[in-house]
Amino acid sequence: MKIAGSYKSKQVQITFWKKRVDNMSENCNYECDSCKENCGARTQSPMDMKEQPHELSSIKKVIAVVSGKGGVGKSLVTALLAVKMNRRGHKSAVLDADVTGPSIPKVFGLRQRAMGNELGLFPVTTAKGIDVMSVNLLLENEEAPVVWRGPVIAGTVKQFWTEVIWKDVDYMFVDMPPGTGDVPLTVFQSLRLDGIVVVTSPQELVSMIVSKAVNMAQMMNVPILGLVENMSYVKCPDCGKEINVFGDSHIEEVAQKYSLQVLGRIPLDPEVAANCDKGLIELVECPELDAAADRIEALDTNPV
Repeated sequence: MKIAGSYKSKQVQITFWKKRVDNMSENCNYECDSCKENCGARTQSPMDMKEQPHELSSIKKVIAVVSGKGGVGKSLVTALLAVKMNRRGHKSAVLDADVTGPSIPKVFGLRQRAMGNELGLFPVTTAKGIDVMSVNLLLENEEAPVVWRGPVIAGTVKQFWTEVIWKDVDYMFVDMPPGTGDVPLTVFQSLRLDGIVVVTSPQELVSMIVSKAVNMAQMMNVPILGLVENMSYVKCPDCGKEINVFGDSHIEEVAQKYSLQVLGRIPLDPEVAANCDKGLIELVECPELDAAADRIEALDTNPV
């Protein structure tokens, strides 16, 4: 699916994303079981559904960051992982697949619009050299709601993969929307994923939701690199004691249940929140994610 007209215009014609979705009828309601049309999406085999990136792109490893529900800090973990890998001398990129809740440009302090030419669209680069593509980098007003149906959103995410020129990327992190709906399914089926990181929080309820995300990944044969727990505790500024604000952690139980590795436990930190609000995520140090970064780097020598 191509966007009509030239990419040279500042006003990128994202409205064309609403008119068609790859290999689908224009009247597609995304319910294949009841559909009588033999469109591409219905007849395509799972092995044929992997999309190729733009011919000028160079992407070595792709890691999706997922969560079973919203509000657990998935976008924060995505940004922190990209920053950490960038600090280690790798070229990082973030593909913001959370189209209806795009927070990645905000935490990186990105305000400019994405530009391009007749060849394709270019990501916006952060102050420290991380490439980012998000729907908020295409909208004239970043506060404008994206009121699109699932197939259109999923098609947009595929365009971020196929029509954006990603140059010399060592590690691309895909910030997924929460849950197990259209977009996660599209990413799992369409992108060449080298692994996923599952983000959770300490509550027992969230552990159940995480199990859904893990089960979906296993159903789609996507490798799970491990679990990251966010908002694990608050460290007392006076005595240094760790306080479990949301109760006892259950991440070890979930990890043991699925034979997964715990890659990090991130505390609640007002300074981190303040830097995110200011768009200064690249100034944040997060040693709690060192094990996650080690696991990701190990993909080069020990693929999952």
